[in-house]
Amino acid sequence: MTGIRTEGDTVYVPPKTMQKLVTTIFATAGCDDHEADSIGTRLTGANQRGHDSHGVIRTPRYVEWLADGKVFANRKIEMISDSDNIAIIDGNYGFGQTVGEQTVDVGIEKAKASGVGITALRNAGHLGRIGDWAERAAEHNIVSIHMVNVRGSLLVAPFGGIDRRGSTSPFCAGIPLPGETPIILDFATSLVAEGKALVALRGGKPLPEGALVSDTGELTNDPSPLYGELEEGRYPDPNRGPGALTGFGMHKGSGLNFLMEMMAGCLAGSGTSGSMNEENRRKFCNGMFSMYFSVERFHSDDWFAREVRGYVDFVKSSRPTEAGGAVLVPGEKEQLTMAERNKNGLPLSLETWNDILGATTKVGMTEAQTNAVLG
Repeated sequence: MTGIRTEGDTVYVPPKTMQKLVTTIFATAGCDDHEADSIGTRLTGANQRGHDSHGVIRTPRYVEWLADGKVFANRKIEMISDSDNIAIIDGNYGFGQTVGEQTVDVGIEKAKASGVGITALRNAGHLGRIGDWAERAAEHNIVSIHMVNVRGSLLVAPFGGIDRRGSTSPFCAGIPLPGETPIILDFATSLVAEGKALVALRGGKPLPEGALVSDTGELTNDPSPLYGELEEGRYPDPNRGPGALTGFGMHKGSGLNFLMEMMAGCLAGSGTSGSMNEENRRKFCNGMFSMYFSVERFHSDDWFAREVRGYVDFVKSSRPTEAGGAVLVPGEKEQLTMAERNKNGLPLSLETWNDILGATTKVGMTEAQTNAVLG
């Protein structure tokens, strides 16, 4: 296996190899070439940037969802309502990497034509790293803001509470800089994303203390309360455990988590994570409310870019708290991580790597086919 190496319990996989493997898995599972490549590229890209929670660790879960009919291959978005500035869109439970891309492209075109575009996406599969969508808009010199919720995903306890009442509900914004890497702010409104708990559960980086609350109200960094007893032959399911994730920043993160439900759940139209007196959990999907602003409509010259660069320099000139440290702006850590991982490979726990190899078997790839992909 060319370029793949193991050090202790960690497997290092070259990004190109990983992208090819994940793409082949989803092509074998029935995705067309563009969709399979999009899933492979975006999951691998999340790992390259250090967002392992939204990366290739999702592969076995996506394969299960496809087999269980929770997500469908090769879906096209459906316009529910379309005007000069606003599009209300149904994702038809397609892969988020596909219907998300289609939706963002609609928002980009509206911003180009009218200066401002708004998209409300409902019924999408898991949209992955939301920073992908802000980066896509930034390529067209468009500022974008994205608010996401997860209908049917009850993972996060509200501030001061124990019981699950919301999803991890990410927020993302992108600031373009022509000819340079855009500034991307992308975070879950829980202290950690569910995928980070999954990474920790599968032998990866430990969680910070207080990332979860047990069913008796004790704060912990043990991911087990989120998943409960693991079922043989099934990938860990965060819906089965008695514990919950916590919001970041106490009441502030919890307040933002609530806002994501209002915007991406209520306004966009998928619905919120849950409601009172429901016998069955709501069907899983992502909702995303997005706004796009054409920089050219706000500034006819390069004033915006110069002002952004000037402020970046001003912020980074602050004295670091640690000797030899540096002040980073949003997205900069991801770029540093990408440079390091492109050189040294994507670090995966041995358990995660074996889970991904197990997914090749589940979609019907032979050992010879897998070895051919891995070189």
